[in-house]
Amino acid sequence: MGFRAKTAKAPLDAVGLLEFAVRSLSSKMKSIRDLRRKMVERAEPGEVGEVAVEAVILKLKDLGYLSDERFAADYTRLRQENEKYGRRRVQQGLMQKGIAAPLVNETLGKAYDEVDEVALARAYVARKRMKQPAGDREKKQKETAKAMRRLVAAGFSTKTIWVVLREWGAELEEVDLEESEAVSE
Repeated sequence: MGFRAKTAKAPLDAVGLLEFAVRSLSSKMKSIRDLRRKMVERAEPGEVGEVAVEAVILKLKDLGYLSDERFAADYTRLRQENEKYGRRRVQQGLMQKGIAAPLVNETLGKAYDEVDEVALARAYVARKRMKQPAGDREKKQKETAKAMRRLVAAGFSTKTIWVVLREWGAELEEVDLEESEAVSE
């Protein structure tokens, strides 16, 4: 079984780029920056391609197919409801997708201001089937540290993580939470 060399695809004009963009958006939601990046790879080189990409983006915005506001809201809702991620994890994801900081803050404010973060962290723990630390003292400490790292990676605040771990009966050293929160933000 041989491998075929990847052949370069011919550059697309404005009409081809529009079709490419619509197909791309139909398979997966994208931010304006991500779609622009994909189209630049397929567009004609130089100024002609740049103009065509911008024209397609404007057309898609006018048609209502492309909107960073809608993308941010959908992305946030899906990560919160399905993945049970905390605010910080969703914020990082939106920033990586190229969403502007004011829009990220506005979207996260709407989505997370009324959410009980402790309940969301409990739902995350249940979804990931995380188990309470058990065994001797050293093993419990290692498992508690592992659980803490997973919850931090999921985007929960230190205060929330401590509440969840204390419910498990984990022995945690006392730390000034306000100070640790200020450092992490």
